Amino acid sequence: MTLELQTWKASFPSALLRDARWVEPAAVAEVYYRGVGNHQLLRQSSLKTMRIDKKAADLVDSDRAKGKPAGTPRKRQVADAHPADIRITHPERVVFPDDGITKQQVADYYAAVMKWFLPGVVNRPTSVIRCPEGTAKACFFQKHMVPGLKHVGSAKLKEESGAQATYIYPLDATSVLELVQFGVLEFHPWGSTIEQPDRADRVVFDLDPGSNVAWDRVVAAARLVHRRLAQLGLDSFLRTTGGKGLHVVVPLNPGCPWAQVKNFAHAFASTLAQAHPLEFIATASKAQRHGLIYVDYLRNSRGATSVASYSLRARPGAPVAMPLRWNELGKLKSGHAFDIHSAPRRLARLRTDPWAGIDEVRQDLDEIMKKLG
Repeated sequence: MTLELQTWKASFPSALLRDARWVEPAAVAEVYYRGVGNHQLLRQSSLKTMRIDKKAADLVDSDRAKGKPAGTPRKRQVADAHPADIRITHPERVVFPDDGITKQQVADYYAAVMKWFLPGVVNRPTSVIRCPEGTAKACFFQKHMVPGLKHVGSAKLKEESGAQATYIYPLDATSVLELVQFGVLEFHPWGSTIEQPDRADRVVFDLDPGSNVAWDRVVAAARLVHRRLAQLGLDSFLRTTGGKGLHVVVPLNPGCPWAQVKNFAHAFASTLAQAHPLEFIATASKAQRHGLIYVDYLRNSRGATSVASYSLRARPGAPVAMPLRWNELGKLKSGHAFDIHSAPRRLARLRTDPWAGIDEVRQDLDEIMKKLG
């Protein structure tokens, strides 16, 4: 929530604040809060960051939603807009300091890859990583709606714990660029849509190499996972993570219940680690990963997320999570082989989508789980 300091001419109704000294608006703070109580006072508020990109004068017309009480919003109807309507403020701000990459360059990148990027995030509950002051300062994970977002959808969903949470989700290119304007660098969608949040349509195996693991072993591991999935009758697709490893992604159509997907992912990863104990580990303990490749299956539960295809990563070099064809794997040099500069050039050369047909693959896990026992 963005708040401006206010000058009060009348006495404040709360006895606790009647002797407060009020000043002219001079700074803008962004805070977390749990609700709004009597006299419009925030409950359990805590400072998130100072918004140096905003001035108090910018908030004369409050960017808070008008006519609605604070609280958990329902699925929103979003006004029509065009990406050109999104103004990038402070475009010169350097957000990747080691590389001199500005906020405007980030917006230009997402605009350039938008037709490739959108299918992976539209209408999917999405957590984002915001770095309002660049990657050298504090970045934070966000999944809930904040005041000021006018072109992003929101829906109240149940998480795996049973708790209710209001998730944001991109609707179109305008949503994406509005989030970039709010300092978003990374996008991490669910493996399901807001229309069918109870049914996953993606399984993601994150191959995360521990220390002292050469890249050729990661390549061999991805090929082995690909073969093992094919033996089960499952098509799979390949993506760099923008980090050290690779993602092997299994589409599900029609989708499957989250419990079934989680059980399958756990069983597959554990079986792989048991069959190849010198190569893989299926437990999350970092202390045990030295020299091994962690098969992270924990991304396959309700509320868990994976980085979106073509998303930037908030890391030095501005790397990109890039979908690949399986026959490109042998030429790949690392999990961060593509960045904000090279990714658009690659896409300009491509004649077809490396993941073409992923949404038409019809497969589920019913028979697979029977085979796995």
